[in-house]
Amino acid sequence: MISVKIESEFIKLEQFLKFASIAQTGGMAKELIKESMVKVNDEVETRRGKKLYPGDVVEFEGEKYVVE
Repeated sequence: MISVKIESEFIKLEQFLKFASIAQTGGMAKELIKESMVKVNDEVETRRGKKLYPGDVVEFEGEKYVVE
């Protein structure tokens, strides 16, 4: 599991994908989410604006990233 530290109270899923270098661009992040390729806390998430808080776990292609 990869730890990703944020400096704010929360981060939106689309921003997180770019911040964690999962997606290189916002458009790529949007497509990954739209195609149901991203899970948040073991559930497929299709909302780009989903707020992530410390303790949330994002999964993409079998790799897990924990928000801290």
